[in-house]
Amino acid sequence: MNEYLTTKELADLLRLKERKIYDLAASGTVPCSRATGKLLFPRQAIEKWIADNASSQPTSQPNVILGSHDPLLEWAIRESRCGLASNFDSSLDGLDRFSQREGIATGLHVFDVATQNWNQSLIEAQHSSQSAVLVSWAQRQRGIIVQQGQQNISRLSDLINHQVVPRQAEAGSQVLLNALLSQEDVNDSDIDWLTPARSEVDAVLAVQEGKADAAFGLASLAAQYNLGFIPVIEERFDLLVDRRAWFEPTWQTLITFCQTEAFSQRAGELVGYRVDELFQVQYNGQI
Repeated sequence: MNEYLTTKELADLLRLKERKIYDLAASGTVPCSRATGKLLFPRQAIEKWIADNASSQPTSQPNVILGSHDPLLEWAIRESRCGLASNFDSSLDGLDRFSQREGIATGLHVFDVATQNWNQSLIEAQHSSQSAVLVSWAQRQRGIIVQQGQQNISRLSDLINHQVVPRQAEAGSQVLLNALLSQEDVNDSDIDWLTPARSEVDAVLAVQEGKADAAFGLASLAAQYNLGFIPVIEERFDLLVDRRAWFEPTWQTLITFCQTEAFSQRAGELVGYRVDELFQVQYNGQI
């Protein structure tokens, strides 16, 4: 018995196309090595990897993606006809529901001030004994959304004494905004907070309709609704995916669609988006 598996042998073993094996190797999802330009997969390491996945608690998660909303993700789910349903609410709500196995994946963009990283510290603090992989989806420009021609707001500290529409406390954008305001020594009481908006779009509409002076939102939505935008930070939006579900047809259909020209064109049309790290593995293990 050979010590190493070829790409074809591993594809046959996992019942996947060889192209999928190359994708898994490139992302670091499966153990592999390269010799004389060929990918080789150590048999013992592969058997252990399969056993680790197989030993995960059997799941019966519905084909639902949870967590924070992303315009490009919502569009890709619809256009790919992959069969995924969505329950977009917020980053922290999605992670909680994911840990309770209410879906196969969740989107999140939560910044940890102590480690200066996105999402990984949060998921490493979970204790659900679930095997999952955290992959990049998009880098998005986030900042202050105001009416066109607004002159007296140009930075976060200018929000003092202005009416600002927040998001719910579980939203990644609100977690980030609170942290950034604290760094600028802006007290919560310095801002005239309105009723929280349950979605990014609702927050933007409050500004467009003149109900709020500002919101902390995405450049893409500011452009869509013809509003002013002051950039503050580039955030990383990731997807946390159940490892067993990763290989299922529903998720593989979405991945395949994201490799098309139609997806690249759509991503390029969105203001303030980068997808050059699409599906790059950030974490792979137990949460």
